[in-house]
Amino acid sequence: MNKGIYWLASYPKSGNTWFRTFLKNLLNDGKEPVSINDLSTGEIGSSRNWLDGVLGFDSADLCQCEIDQLRPRTYDWTAEQSEEYRYHKIHDACWQLDSGQWLVSAEATNGALYFVRNPLDVAISYANHCHSGIDKAISRMANPEHCFCKNKHGSLTNQTEQRLLTWSQHVTSWVDNPVIDTHVMRYEDMKHKPQQTFTQAVNYLKLPNDSERIAKALSFSDFKALQQQEVDNKFRERPPNIERFFRKGIAGDWQQTLTKKQIDQVIKDHHEVMERFGYLDSQGIPQVM
Repeated sequence: MNKGIYWLASYPKSGNTWFRTFLKNLLNDGKEPVSINDLSTGEIGSSRNWLDGVLGFDSADLCQCEIDQLRPRTYDWTAEQSEEYRYHKIHDACWQLDSGQWLVSAEATNGALYFVRNPLDVAISYANHCHSGIDKAISRMANPEHCFCKNKHGSLTNQTEQRLLTWSQHVTSWVDNPVIDTHVMRYEDMKHKPQQTFTQAVNYLKLPNDSERIAKALSFSDFKALQQQEVDNKFRERPPNIERFFRKGIAGDWQQTLTKKQIDQVIKDHHEVMERFGYLDSQGIPQVM
């Protein structure tokens, strides 16, 4: 029986890598934590290697619009060949191509876990990830044309360009998508209610609901443990221009780090979606979680 893809979807720096660490430990069910350099349960949705492997030719010869048109077909083919569920990370917004087809093919997809995090905290982590100032990160998060891994001066990376839209548009592109079933996980609930929140995700992914196994996977993916692993072994997914990937991993860092002007700008840009997910109250006041 063919299975299909569960997407692990998020705007960058929203808990995706943390969840993949948990998932890998859960699936492995070993006596020791898995290495942070062995987190893959499948290639990222923007992987050029995945695309090239399915197509049978080098996507470097294609323009970005041609690549985007071929990505849904790549996912369809992969799902058709799979005899087990697959779990693929993705940072793209779930947008429609000019043809009307969704970038993420509904036919290939069982569902998606969507990780949402307070954009006040995302701005700080995204600035660090992109090696930029916080104001620049806030501006990018409000830009509907913003792309991740955008090729510059003809250079190629191991990932294709990823269209993020604004932070708010990214969130709603997944959680309100008419063809993709989505289960939402708030980063703050992952921090403060881990057993309950991760168990709900396990049930959604149709994995065994074993409370002891889940608790062990959570302990193996504890943030301090991940930080220590990064000290001991360089993390392959860390961008080359930043010191640490696993930086703080806390909820509410914005209270100490952002200026009032920066807080006001993020709220202005994303008020509606922030209120929807509990990051603002009905009066527009940011909530501490």
